[in-house]
Amino acid sequence: MSQPVEDLPLAWLRDNCPCLRCRDPRNGQKLFQITELPADLALDAVRRTEDGVEVDWAPDGHRSTYSARWLTANAPGAGGGPGDRRAENGKTLWTTAELNDRLPEASWAEYLSDPVVRARMLESVLGLGFALLREVPCREGQVLEVAQTFGYVRETNYGRLFDVRVEPDPNNLAFTGARITPHTDNPYRDPVPTLQLLHCLTNAAAGGDSGLVDGFKAAALLRAEDPEAFAVLTRTPVPFRFGDAHTELAADRPLIDVDGLGRIREVRFNNRSIGTLLLPADELEVFYRAYRTFAEITLRPELQLEFRLLPGDCLIFDNVRLLHARTAFEESGARHLQGTYADLDALAGTLAVLRRQEAVAAGEFIDELAQLFEGEGASAYLGERVTMAQHMLQAAARAEEAGASDALIAAALLHDLGHFHGPVSGAELMEEGIDNRHSHTGADRLAEWFGPEVTEPIRLHVAAKRYLCAVEPDYFDRLSPASVHTLEVQGGPMSPAESAEYEADPHAADGVAVRRWDDEAKDPEATTPDFAHFRPLLMGLVRTGQ
Repeated sequence: MSQPVEDLPLAWLRDNCPCLRCRDPRNGQKLFQITELPADLALDAVRRTEDGVEVDWAPDGHRSTYSARWLTANAPGAGGGPGDRRAENGKTLWTTAELNDRLPEASWAEYLSDPVVRARMLESVLGLGFALLREVPCREGQVLEVAQTFGYVRETNYGRLFDVRVEPDPNNLAFTGARITPHTDNPYRDPVPTLQLLHCLTNAAAGGDSGLVDGFKAAALLRAEDPEAFAVLTRTPVPFRFGDAHTELAADRPLIDVDGLGRIREVRFNNRSIGTLLLPADELEVFYRAYRTFAEITLRPELQLEFRLLPGDCLIFDNVRLLHARTAFEESGARHLQGTYADLDALAGTLAVLRRQEAVAAGEFIDELAQLFEGEGASAYLGERVTMAQHMLQAAARAEEAGASDALIAAALLHDLGHFHGPVSGAELMEEGIDNRHSHTGADRLAEWFGPEVTEPIRLHVAAKRYLCAVEPDYFDRLSPASVHTLEVQGGPMSPAESAEYEADPHAADGVAVRRWDDEAKDPEATTPDFAHFRPLLMGLVRTGQ
């Protein structure tokens, strides 16, 4: 246990009593109101048990039992993961280059038949903001069946599904051949549909290519480059409006919405639907400067992911994070997509249920990692005096000694996993000067089982070396000769613009922490725990829904 029961907040501890008098055993829901607990709670007796503690409460004599595992996992201030995965800290923010030319995709047949593939695609929607299903049958209404594999169709004024094609009397520019700039849908609705699906039935027209922009990445860059503009866009309600002969919709919400901790949680961006702001003149000037700055960031080429939907492709994406776009197309050409809306909460719930089935597979994955440490890990580590396994175990030990979170200890332990079975070997990195992008390879491999709190510091630890060389004058002098060599291969110190972009990433500080432990973990004489020591920690972090 991380701290004695006597030091825990008593109201919190009693509110989490797991006994049958306090919780319904069939569903785990509480059977009491907070006002029904004694206002003057006190511990009458505390007894250590084999698995935790047993508590007698005063003044009512109630008895509670808490397992050591529960007390450790839920200790106040422990954090315990990304929490609300709607916020930026539960996401992998990306630029086009960081996707490494790989879209998160699967065939419809694999998605339906293999729960692991389905979980991977749903995780991609939560983590990256989108997933692409290929070879979905090209029949009208099929998009509804796709939505129903993970949730419920969100019916709107456009119906249960809508046709994206040229209409003779369009009530929306989407139903023309016009170019559509990056935007989110339905910002004039509250609550806004959080997921959108687009299924391509025909796309033979000249033009009509699709585009995506990570709105959270754009907002994070705005926060780093112009904090005042970011603040303006998070506090200014914007009137979004839509109306036609049968519909009148309105929502006044900020372009960038943040949670109580200031983390980006939602982006609404649609120039076509913004009404007239009724603010004092000086506030309007400030707002429009911030609005234009944010819009310019969303149009940066490095944020534009462009691709062409082919017949049978079904794109699923987060409508309160990703901005989607379309190039103009010839209205005489055949282009027909069908779309529908759904919501993230149902998708996340479906994923959690799927992960209950993955517990055994998760254990097998951890076994595979253990075998890598014992096998390939015994080989030399890229010009250093330690083996790969020694290096990674030392990094994890340094993180543990520093009192780091479980997620960061795991990131330190697994940060060089990409050197195993990567597209370019470590030897090629050292001998031929080819960047093997092992930080990305390792993070991508781990993303099926671990959240961004583990994978993103790994993805950033190479970039963190380049960053530290740029911002800490004496950092370069402390690098080993092998690290100096790989620094040149990996791009050298960052430019000021690259440093600003790095700092905008919500996982930047964690990437630096892993980098420093990486630098310290090259002592051939150091004694470290073996992989088995870290296995329970890894199993506790694996996403199995348990």
